[in-house]
Amino acid sequence: MNEKLEDSPPRRSLAQLKAWVQEFREQGHLFAGKLKVVEQEDADSQDTGLVVMNLMNARASIYMQPKGYDQPLWEATLTSRPEDLTLTPHEMASLAAELVVAGNLCSFLQWKSLEWDRESGTHAV
Repeated sequence: MNEKLEDSPPRRSLAQLKAWVQEFREQGHLFAGKLKVVEQEDADSQDTGLVVMNLMNARASIYMQPKGYDQPLWEATLTSRPEDLTLTPHEMASLAAELVVAGNLCSFLQWKSLEWDRESGTHAV
């Protein structure tokens, strides 16, 4: 077997995640906060990227990443808040809408990862 292929698992690079997030945006998903992909290096100094959604209706962020190195399953982490959050019904509904978009994005990224892995071996390195 080719050593180069054996030692080249599929990656979720910064550029790849940016393209996936852009594809998600182009599908017409609306969100009030800010959505970005930031640099994150793993233990092997590989550029893996991290998807971050800053919520508009709560002083918090949600970051999304694969559950582990080159795993297709994703997880989302809601950052902690220093104080209780009191909301009007409208604000609560707006926050809920942001959380739905975050869940949809995390599911989309997981689907893209599964698709990427199914096609592994056909990607240019």
